[in-house]
Amino acid sequence: MKNTASLKIQAMKEGEPLPFSDSSWNNCRAVLLSSGVSPAAPRDCLFAGEEMWPYLGASCLDPPPALAAFSSCSVGRLFPTAWRGCPALRPPRSAAVAELSFQTPPTVLAGPRPVLPPHRQRVYVACQSMLIVLVGAVPRYHIDQEGIPASRAELAKHIHFASNFTSIVTEWYLIDREAYKVSLASSLFFAGLLIGNITFGPLSDKLGRKPVYISGLFFDVIFGYVTALAPNYDIFAVSRFFVGIVNGGMALVSFVLTQEYVGKSFWSFTGSLTNVTFAVGIAVFALLGYCIREWRYLALVSNTPGVFFLLLSFMLPESPRWLYSQGKTAEAEDVLQYIALCNGKERLNLKLKPSAGTLRKDELAPGILNLVKQPVLRWRTILLMYIWYVCSFVYYGLTLNAGELRGNLYLNVALSGLVEVPAFPLCMFFIEKSWSGRRKTMTCFLTFAGLACVFTMFLPTNAGLLLGPTLLALCGKMMVSAAFNILYIYTSELYPTVLRNAGLGVCSMSCRFGGILAPFVPSMKSLSPSIPFVVFGITGLSAGFLTLLLPETLNKPIAESIDDLQSPRYQVLKNEEAEQSS
Repeated sequence: MKNTASLKIQAMKEGEPLPFSDSSWNNCRAVLLSSGVSPAAPRDCLFAGEEMWPYLGASCLDPPPALAAFSSCSVGRLFPTAWRGCPALRPPRSAAVAELSFQTPPTVLAGPRPVLPPHRQRVYVACQSMLIVLVGAVPRYHIDQEGIPASRAELAKHIHFASNFTSIVTEWYLIDREAYKVSLASSLFFAGLLIGNITFGPLSDKLGRKPVYISGLFFDVIFGYVTALAPNYDIFAVSRFFVGIVNGGMALVSFVLTQEYVGKSFWSFTGSLTNVTFAVGIAVFALLGYCIREWRYLALVSNTPGVFFLLLSFMLPESPRWLYSQGKTAEAEDVLQYIALCNGKERLNLKLKPSAGTLRKDELAPGILNLVKQPVLRWRTILLMYIWYVCSFVYYGLTLNAGELRGNLYLNVALSGLVEVPAFPLCMFFIEKSWSGRRKTMTCFLTFAGLACVFTMFLPTNAGLLLGPTLLALCGKMMVSAAFNILYIYTSELYPTVLRNAGLGVCSMSCRFGGILAPFVPSMKSLSPSIPFVVFGITGLSAGFLTLLLPETLNKPIAESIDDLQSPRYQVLKNEEAEQSS
């Protein structure tokens, strides 16, 4: 049976309820009938969920936000893009309020069910990101002579490792003067992420999401096997650098691809689901490390799921939003039909209108420079770059520091991943509330993360799990994970479709500087055990306060092109939403 929703409309004038005008209803009914839908009455208009929004003259690929986000809103904002595309649907001036009540939840264009969605491969991304935590772990050891031998051959004769696992430290004796190489390999990985974010974002904006995503995943698997089979440290470090390039770029594109398969009202859900799989991946990697104590076998096993994800990714369709923004409306329609059929819906008779921001043949596609040329985007990008840097710095600093905490190594790593899981339901709840939204919620999470890290300096290091710094460190990790989750969603909504990947790429680039510096911060514990946490705490607090300078995006229209940011209609809708939310 088709999933239907009941739309009840009441017009109000000067605060008094009035019947919906007959002329407006006739105009609406005429459009619905021309699309093959027969509404029963003005106050009982049945339609098939989101599949009706293309028929209503929408000029962008976003379903009416009222379907999922509003319980009451102005008629002028009920289908904001529909009024632009179909003047006949413009409501009378006397109509000011529309009330929605659903008999069943509206259907969503949620990606083809038979295909493994790209967010699932975040488990694989997590294993690659966390590899150095276990592969570079330093076991307890003692040297049966005074001083450390100068040559590696002599060192191998006199050093004895006490733990029952191997790592690059035990194989290549990376201790004392060579100990920095473990942090160096980790920083090279994050340096690769930086380059991957710079290059893959603009490439996917120009060439498409799917081909760039699949290419990155393919080379990620190849270099992952090179890491596992590296005969010496130099090849291991270089392979980690290239893994970072393709892993970071592929993960960025897969996130955007996942978001663009669904309507904007579901971005918070898919964004949270994408990030929660990364958290689960950390716990899965800790379990693999507990079962596989040989580092080369661990690297091979944790890399193998990439082959599985690669084969399934060929079945994914291209992003309909990207196709639409490039003027390929016919191909976008085919993808929407494919998604609808995979979701068990009947074939739709839809026809998308050409996008207002579609490029002419003699025009160049928007590039990274547009982030600097446009004043609105320039200010947003500067703020977002710093916030991304801080989130990465604190997140990976606390994650990599899990191996430095007291207690069982594998349990600490698993907890650092599992502690993120409760953060995502919290995100889902708060970011959809009008009194909190994206901006205020992220500010609170970053502030709490910073305070949790700072307060560790007041706790004794030997107080155990419940009363020691480990508990506050895990709380800080949960808070910054929640902020990081919101940041992905928030940033996606602040950029237009034609620059969304480029904007995310630039922000992720600055994020990687935080990842590059994070591995070296735990070494500051030689000064004081609380110093690393204080550094993380102060930076987290600063980012939390700066977030307040960004605009709120909850229930706001999503720009498809740069022109949309400057169009009077977009500005009017944005200002009206701001007035209503305040």
